[in-house]
Amino acid sequence: MSVLETLEIETGPQPTATVIWLHGLGADGYDFEPIVPELGLPDTLPVRFVFPHAPMRPVTINGGAVMRAWYDIVSLEGVRREDDAGVRASQESVEALIASERARGVPASRLVLAGFSQGGAIALQTGLRHADRLAGIM
Repeated sequence: MSVLETLEIETGPQPTATVIWLHGLGADGYDFEPIVPELGLPDTLPVRFVFPHAPMRPVTINGGAVMRAWYDIVSLEGVRREDDAGVRASQESVEALIASERARGVPASRLVLAGFSQGGAIALQTGLRHADRLAGIM
């Protein structure tokens, strides 16, 4: 398992909740950074937003081009075969981020996994299988 590089934004001192937000294919953690001020969270609700960057890997449907991706996509036609090893590796990396947040004092019940496109798939893969109930998955 590799440790993911992340961008972090805190809306106040000593965050009591965390949102781990996973980007889509070919993007990076900076894609959703602008949403934080748009949420207009009150100062009384300090939240840590963690925006990880997916690993660089070749993506078959894009001619093998190397880009940030949570897993490979082999084909969009016919029988779809997901990159099981890539999905599980990304799940392990996100589990490590969850463990890191718990070590910082944020319980699972105050942690949300969010994701877009491939990031949404990994948020569901991880959140629905996590040992403890999370605050939410979106």
